[in-house]
Amino acid sequence: MNRKKALLAILLLLFVVAAVSSYFRMPRQKTVSSLTYTPGKPAAPRKSAPNLQGAASDDNRLRLDLLDQESARFAGYKRNLFRPVFHEEQKIIPLPPPPPPVKPIVPVVKPLPQPPPQLAEPTPVQRDMANFTFLGFLKKGNTKTIFLSSNKEIFLAHKGDRLMGKYEVTSITDEAMVITSLTGGEMVIPLVENKPLSAPSQMKPPFPGFPGKQ
Repeated sequence: MNRKKALLAILLLLFVVAAVSSYFRMPRQKTVSSLTYTPGKPAAPRKSAPNLQGAASDDNRLRLDLLDQESARFAGYKRNLFRPVFHEEQKIIPLPPPPPPVKPIVPVVKPLPQPPPQLAEPTPVQRDMANFTFLGFLKKGNTKTIFLSSNKEIFLAHKGDRLMGKYEVTSITDEAMVITSLTGGEMVIPLVENKPLSAPSQMKPPFPGFPGKQ
């Protein structure tokens, strides 16, 4: 409450100061002892300045001769107001044509050259059998004889004979010949006329009862 009272007192003080200041600054009406012009008395005319040329001025004269002249007809304005001011200086530069569409570059993937198939090196049995060419066979009773050629020589092979001193002929049929290595192992060799003997890469252990065994 004390603070509000103090603020109110300050405002009242400022109001009183402003009122006093405006009173002393207010303009006052002045008075004179005599008037220059007496009310109701006509005023004396003013003296005009003398004409330096000695003739009356023509500024206020009405020119009637100008009314008789025919005015030129307006031919109209031929300039296009909507045209640019510097249209003549402007040069229209045509836009460049759009670039042709770029075709996507598809990389050509060349297949890698495949290495040539590696031929398995023939086994000793295959090399030995390839030296013989089957010419045919002769069947007499229950006995079959095959004809083999090697180095321009003809050999006859029966069951129980040996080839090259290390392979024994254990069985002969119309389609195949079975040989057994002296070191162990049995092999079936197909018989194809006028073709070298083709032995498999591995020999099998000997087994009894081969079909066609005689």
